[in-house]
Amino acid sequence: MTGDKPHLTRQHVLDLLRGMIRIRKFEDRCAEAYTKEKIRGFLHLYDGEEAVATGVIPVLAEGDRIVATYREHGHALARGVPMDAVMAEMFGKATGSSGGRGGSMHIFDASHNFYGGNAIVGGGLPLATGLALADRMRGAPHVTACFFGEGAAAEGEFHESMNLAQLWGLPVLFVCENNGYAMGSALERTEAQTDIGKKAEAYGMQSAHVDGMDVVAVEVAARRALASIRETGQPFLLEARTYRFRAHSMFDAQLYRDKAEVEQWRERGPILRFQGWAMEAGLIHADDVAALETEIDTEIEAALRFAEDSAFEPVETLTRHVMAEDRPAPPPPAAPSGERVKMTHREAVKQGIRDALSRDDRVFLMGEDVGAYGGCYAVSKGLMEEFGEDRIRDTPLSESGFTGAGIGAAAAGMRPIVEVMTVNFSLLALDQIMNTAATIRHMSGGQFGCPVVIRMATGAGKQLAAQHSHSLEGWFAHIPGLRVLTPATLEDARGMLWTALEDPDPVLIFENVMLYNREDEIDTGAGPVEIDAAAVRREGTDVTLITYGGSLYKTLDAAEALAGEDISAEVIDLRSLRPLDEETIAASVGRTRRAVIVDEGWRSGSLSAEIVARINERCFWSLDAPIGRVCSEEVPIPYPRHLEEAAIPQVPAIVAAAKAALGRG
Repeated sequence: MTGDKPHLTRQHVLDLLRGMIRIRKFEDRCAEAYTKEKIRGFLHLYDGEEAVATGVIPVLAEGDRIVATYREHGHALARGVPMDAVMAEMFGKATGSSGGRGGSMHIFDASHNFYGGNAIVGGGLPLATGLALADRMRGAPHVTACFFGEGAAAEGEFHESMNLAQLWGLPVLFVCENNGYAMGSALERTEAQTDIGKKAEAYGMQSAHVDGMDVVAVEVAARRALASIRETGQPFLLEARTYRFRAHSMFDAQLYRDKAEVEQWRERGPILRFQGWAMEAGLIHADDVAALETEIDTEIEAALRFAEDSAFEPVETLTRHVMAEDRPAPPPPAAPSGERVKMTHREAVKQGIRDALSRDDRVFLMGEDVGAYGGCYAVSKGLMEEFGEDRIRDTPLSESGFTGAGIGAAAAGMRPIVEVMTVNFSLLALDQIMNTAATIRHMSGGQFGCPVVIRMATGAGKQLAAQHSHSLEGWFAHIPGLRVLTPATLEDARGMLWTALEDPDPVLIFENVMLYNREDEIDTGAGPVEIDAAAVRREGTDVTLITYGGSLYKTLDAAEALAGEDISAEVIDLRSLRPLDEETIAASVGRTRRAVIVDEGWRSGSLSAEIVARINERCFWSLDAPIGRVCSEEVPIPYPRHLEEAAIPQVPAIVAAAKAALGRG
């Protein structure tokens, strides 16, 4: 060891050495268990990098949070997650830290503020940013430590998170474990700038690099970084230059690096180096090392027995931990005041947001241009002046970054409303919505929820062409772990948000652009509404017309036109696309014996196809005719008005489909 090391007590030396040897031996036994097919899937081992977790994590405070990577066994052990629980999780057993749901790459432990490993490269950075945002907004004195590999520095989410953290002054310790290879690609082959710290400095963030094979140097650097964060409130990036001795995963043949290179790094391995120095300095002796190893071996053997003896979760509980089991009861109907006022759909949404901000200090609105600009569709105009910049929070144009931050803030107990400007842009945030928001409850075995509300405009009709006009809500309705809402009435536009913000799971609200200017009357006493059930907007006896969102009023117009031809059409407003209210649909189709689905999504692989399948499953023997569909044409939405109108469902097509179902086409 070099001579610039601080004074170390014998006990601290033993603690550091124990931490590293414990991780190394644990990983060795995991590799052995893998060869015996006790552990399956991807297994990413931490051999060689032990000094980073051992140097950083023990100096964090109890209330600080940790977001790790898929190579996170060492982080979990260093944080104090019981080895029994970690090993059982690797075995996929019900006694695992995540109930066996996460496995090697997804170890969670709420009691240790361990927010899990993330198998999406760079995917944990926005989550960590959001956790820190929650602490910043509440004035909590915590730091979030976010671990990631150097390969993540090429991801957009890295840059979006760096910018957000520095822009908003968030207490995040970003720890880059730079082991030189992103899977099998050397850093020099994939990055124009190989100094990760300089990437953070480009955003004005403080950074430092440290020899990641020197546990004392890592601890010193971590203490300095944490002191800076706690003093300034600003984020800090610490780049630990380390090396993994084993393959990227157990599937990796390591053809991309020479054995001689690995051996050279092994010679300066963190355990060998620190142990040798400590013994040479007389701080520890061979007997101490032997005692440590015996103690650790005993612990690992006990963890292996525990994992072997533990039971797997029964198949009967397969569908647990997708959504929260304990949900608030549906709100009671609001007592009407008897006074009605005219209002646009836009104003109803704004009133819903205003109600939420006034009612609950945990609620805040974030998104592109929601503040000073008032939102792309002017929904939030004036709210920044009313509630301030902290709660009406303008974001950079970084959908994945700020959506992930909203998800993290929700996981930490806040109630964010994230506005994505248009549904097409939501695809930039799909990773965070699907891989984090929709899965964190399941992967963590129910330990962490994500009560975030994400709003976005959807639909065509404004001549905005192909990149602003699609109806992709059916895609999101495909994803377990989400609730997907499509308000069409003023009552739903205002009241769904209230109920959604009380839901313990992520809720997506799709607002059709053609409704924003629609004016109607609403009772001044309108309040929260339930969000699981469909609504029969018009009763009928001859055919059921099923639709949602922006197509509701076209469908009602079609029903009125059909009435003029002595055809009685029942109109169902789905309101919720996930979950679908099959009971209301089946009851209606059971009476009318005919159905037509009106869906602004494309026909192929559409939500309408799913509804057809469910009707067939439940009502096939009651049907008197094939189920009809009116969908958008299989074409990107065009710009010219006449082509745009031809591309999406219109009243004549709905009328024709209903008549065809009745054999009157």
